[in-house]
Amino acid sequence: MLHTGDTQVLEYHTDCIEDVMRYIREHIAEPLDRERLADIAGFSVPHFHRIFTAHVGESAISYVRRLRLERAGRKLRMGAVDITEVALAAGYDSHAAFSKAFKQLFGLSPSEFRQLGCWAATELLRKGKQS
Repeated sequence: MLHTGDTQVLEYHTDCIEDVMRYIREHIAEPLDRERLADIAGFSVPHFHRIFTAHVGESAISYVRRLRLERAGRKLRMGAVDITEVALAAGYDSHAAFSKAFKQLFGLSPSEFRQLGCWAATELLRKGKQS
């Protein structure tokens, strides 16, 4: 059973995590590390990691990576020609690293994804990797 103090802490944590998630979305093209995100939340790095993971269901770094890959998928869907440019914009140092991460999330390579029709690509972006 939650007490009033517990509820207030939970609400405070939720507000802090929502602030961080908004910051991530607004600054997705910039470098985002755990230290900066923890600072925005006003928590130590280990506490931030625990709270973020509990509230979101994935670590902050995984969340950032997923959002960047989803953004990359939207660029590919809209006709981006150079996969390496998309990879660099998503924060990957190489086409190979980007392709591996993209395939892990969506189940298709960036080249295969780009060949999908707009509707199929949009559905895949919406649902994430199919099991």
